[in-house]
Amino acid sequence: MVKAYILMKLVPGLESDALTQIRGIRGVQNVDLIFGQWDAVAIAEAKTLGELMKTVISQVRAVQGIQDTQTLVAGVI
Repeated sequence: MVKAYILMKLVPGLESDALTQIRGIRGVQNVDLIFGQWDAVAIAEAKTLGELMKTVISQVRAVQGIQDTQTLVAGVI
């Protein structure tokens, strides 16, 4: 399994709807609002890096209310 943390900037006023949509995406394990440079963080898992990439690009980034993302892929030590 490949795990990633997806940092998101949200459009003001669309936060609630965006978070609801993100929570419904297959592979997204958790979504939390945070404070600072980013507005929210999601934890996502997929079987392969390619599958994870497809989820982020075609589903997470497609959510109305997402202004910007940064994906941090977790490594195994």
